[in-house]
Amino acid sequence: MAGKRVRKAVLPVAGLGTRVLPGAKTTPKNLLNVVDRPILSYVVEEARAAGIEHFVFIVGRGQGAIEDYFDSIPEIENALEAKGKVDILADVRRDLPKQAGEMSFIRQMAPLGLGHAVWCARDVIGDEPFAVMLPDMLMAATPPALAQAVAAYDRTGGNIVVVEPAPEGETHKYGIVALDGQDGRLNRMTGMVEKPPLGTEPSNLFISGRYILQPDIFEILETQPRGAGGEIQLTDGMATLMKRQDFHALEYEGTTYDCGDKIGLLRANVAFALARPDLADDARAAIKALL
Repeated sequence: MAGKRVRKAVLPVAGLGTRVLPGAKTTPKNLLNVVDRPILSYVVEEARAAGIEHFVFIVGRGQGAIEDYFDSIPEIENALEAKGKVDILADVRRDLPKQAGEMSFIRQMAPLGLGHAVWCARDVIGDEPFAVMLPDMLMAATPPALAQAVAAYDRTGGNIVVVEPAPEGETHKYGIVALDGQDGRLNRMTGMVEKPPLGTEPSNLFISGRYILQPDIFEILETQPRGAGGEIQLTDGMATLMKRQDFHALEYEGTTYDCGDKIGLLRANVAFALARPDLADDARAAIKALL
C-alpha cells in the first residue's frame, strides 16, 4: 500500500544533553560511547539496515565533532594501515559515508523543539516519505527497529509511529497513543496524549523514538504555534496530520535504552557489552567482580 520508498532519515542531534552533563559539555551527547562506539554509530547502522540512503543530521552550535566523526582522518587511517592494524582500521571506516552526498548537515539556529528540528530538513527531504530517528533512544532489536517500521509502512502506507509498553504505573511520563482497537503489533491510531494523568491513559503504549512520516508534515510545522515548553512540538504536528492521513502504531520487538539519561546510558553499555561475542565473558566477569 505504500507509495514512494523510504530512502531518507532525519536525525535531530542538536540537543544540549543536559541529563548527561558534564559528559556532554564538550562532547555532543550522541557521540558519547556505548562500549567502544558512539551512540550515533549504532543508529546509523540501524538506518542502513532499513535501506536508508541519505542521512540528514540537524546539528546545533558547537557540534562540529559530529560532522568530523563521519569524515576521514587520514593521519589515523594511514598510521593504522602502516602498522597492519586492519581490524581497527575497518572499525574506524565503518561509519564513513558509503558514497558522496549520503550525509547532509543542517544547522538549527535556535533550540525551538523537535518539530522545528524536523522542519529544518524540509528542502533536503523534498516530496518523499522519510524516517525520523531520535538518537538518544538506542534500540536493540532483530530485525532492527527501523527495519520493522519500514516493513510496517510497506504494508499500510501513511505514517508509522514506533511504540512500546510503558513501565507499569509510568504512563503519565510519556506520550501515549490511542488506538482504534488492538489486534497484534500494528494498529491504526486515533490520537496521541502527552503525559496523561494516571488512570486516563488511552493505552499503555508510548512513542519511543522512531517515526515514518509523510512530507505533508512540513507545511503543518511551518505555521504551527509553539506548544509545551514554548517549543514547536512534533507530536502537535502529527496530531494535525492525523486528521488528514492514516497513522499506525507499531509495537516493535526489541529493547530500548534511553542514552540521554545517565542510568540509561549505563544500562546500554552493560547490555551491548554482554551482547558482544568478543567482550561478553570479560564483561560478565567484570560486572560480577564489582557486585
